[in-house]
Amino acid sequence: MLTNRSIPSCTVIPELAYPDVGAAVDWLCGAFGFTLRVRIGNHRAQLNAGDGALVIRDGAGIGGDRVMIRVDDANAHCENAERAGARIAARPADHPFGERQYTAVDFAGREWVFSQSIADVAPEAWGGTRT
Repeated sequence: MLTNRSIPSCTVIPELAYPDVGAAVDWLCGAFGFTLRVRIGNHRAQLNAGDGALVIRDGAGIGGDRVMIRVDDANAHCENAERAGARIAARPADHPFGERQYTAVDFAGREWVFSQSIADVAPEAWGGTRT
C-alpha cells in the first residue's frame, strides 16, 4: 500500500462524529492520552492512538460514526461491494489529499468509507496543519 502523509498508516480508522471537533479533540487527548496528528479546519482532525488512529469529524447534521478502511484498489473494492449488495453512497473519486475514496452503506444502514492512497501528499498542501 502506498504511503501518504495525509492519512494515518493503519488499515482501520474509526470516524467519530462530535458536535464540536475542537472540544472533542481537547477532551479525548486529555482524558485518553491521544495526540493530535492533523487538524483539518474546524470540521475534522486525525488523532494518534498508539499505533492506530481515529478521525474526529463534525457531527452536526451528519449521519454519525462510520469506519474508514484503507484498501489497495478502491475501484475493484467498490465493484465487489456493489455486487454483494452494498448501496454505494459515493462512487470512487480522487481527492486533493492523495486518496481515492468511496462510501458504501451496509445492510444495517451503516456507512463505510474505503480509501486508496494514490499519492503521498503533505497535509499542508491541501490546508491541513500538523502539530
